[in-house]
Amino acid sequence: MMAAGSPLDEHLTNLAAALAPYRRCEPQLARWGADLAHRLAGGGRLLVAGNGGSAAEAQHLTAELVGKLHDDRQPLSAIALHAETSAVTAIANDYGYADVYARQVRAHGRPGDVLLLLSTSGTSPNLLTAAHAARDAGLTTWALTGPAPNPLADACDEVLAVPSADSQVVQELHLVTSHLICEYLERELAAAGAVRVPAEPAPAGRLASGPVRTGVEVVLDGGAGQQVDA
Repeated sequence: MMAAGSPLDEHLTNLAAALAPYRRCEPQLARWGADLAHRLAGGGRLLVAGNGGSAAEAQHLTAELVGKLHDDRQPLSAIALHAETSAVTAIANDYGYADVYARQVRAHGRPGDVLLLLSTSGTSPNLLTAAHAARDAGLTTWALTGPAPNPLADACDEVLAVPSADSQVVQELHLVTSHLICEYLERELAAAGAVRVPAEPAPAGRLASGPVRTGVEVVLDGGAGQQVDA
């Protein structure tokens, strides 16, 4: 039996208190999912960033988009900026940690893309700098934060703010948010006929299509269209 006042009891009490107001976010979640479906299916890109646990949440989201949540579908372009470890460390070393995401946003972002920033506090300097860089570059900026108002919420076009002072609860509902965004996105893609049924595997011993080529193929374009197999 769960003891009143135990860590588990306190945690679940805080989570339950945040769930009731979170239910009111459904229209926003559905709209974000549908918006992303059209942007990404049309060749746009989602850039995501966070720090610490929020970085893990960001990477979880991009994995679902490049992979899938439920049914097979086209892969969608989504990049967790913190996962570019060589870029992060090089930028931090040369320009300072506040620019680790902003410089990547300027490199990868294009007008019409979306930058989603995750922060329990909404005060991280590197996320704020990224939000300003994204707006200058013509990206749409969204934020997942803890209680609002906060600086990151103010810097972004839209925010979904979890009303809890417990950062663990905020991160847990950010994960729920990621799953629901993907859920609504895939429903929108299915309605548009963009979800594919996986092709049946070729029978054992047969090639799925064409011969298998091994080694490195080098095409020499000297006018004769020669090619050499290595």
